[in-house]
Order: sequence, then C-alpha cells, then structure tokens
Amino acid sequence: MKKIGIADTTFARVDMAKFAIDAIKKKSDAGIERYTVPGFKDLPVACKKLIEENKCDIVIALGMAGRMPIDKQCAHEASLGLQQAQLATNKHILEVFVHMGEAKTEKEIYNIAKSRAEKHALNALALLKGKAELTKYAGMGRRQGKEDEGPIKTK
Repeated sequence: MKKIGIADTTFARVDMAKFAIDAIKKKSDAGIERYTVPGFKDLPVACKKLIEENKCDIVIALGMAGRMPIDKQCAHEASLGLQQAQLATNKHILEVFVHMGEAKTEKEIYNIAKSRAEKHALNALALLKGKAELTKYAGMGRRQGKEDEGPIKTK
C-alpha cells in the first residue's frame, strides 16, 4: 500500500492538512502520516523524516506565509529546503504554500487554502500512479487555489 506524508505547520491560520487528508480518503485507501511542525523552515526536515523514517512514497508540505517581507523570505527559504529534500530522497514533495497577500479577505484566503490543499492531494495521488498520469493536463493552465486559467489559444 502506498503512503502519503502530510507535513503542516502551527503557524498556518487554516488547517489545510484536514482538507488534504479528506480529499485523499475520498479517492484512495493510501496510508497517511501527518507531521506538524511550528513553521515553514521546519517543513524540509519533517518531509525528509516522513520519507526516510515513515516510508512515505510522496509528501505534501503545507504552509501559510504572512504578509510581511520576513514571512515571504521564510517561505522562500523553506522552498529551497524542500527542493533539497526532494533531491536527497528522490521523492516528490509537493509544496503547497498559501500567501496571505494572495487575497484581501480571510474568507478568500480560507477558500484558496482549501482548494489548493484538496487539488494538490489529488495531484499526489496522480503522481503515485506514475510519471505520465498528469501528462493529459500539460499546458492546460490548471491552478490550485483559484480557477483554472486554461491554455493559451492562437488562431
């Protein structure tokens, strides 16, 4: 049985892990391991531990950046760490970050967080099926957290 890791933070203002877990349970019987850490920069080691110690086949890293420049910097540093963890483990880690500056209201942020977590949970399930599973969507302008843009069309 495949196993999906979910790494999330206490800094986030929305429990995105709940949405991801619910989406996975609706579509799969994959095992789920959750690891909650304080903040963004703790996510890379949590993800690496989920892969190496908990034998997860893929991990979803969930985080929420505040509006301040330091929050954006921390998110960037966490992103670099997640990339290093992917390369060190040769496993996908889906970075699912929501930035408070993406919307004007808390309701909008909540909806973005919910959508992004659910859609990336489905992406994780697709990646577990194989490297070609998402190919049919290549160039289709799919978005997680907002409406799909669609492909660019020319005459």
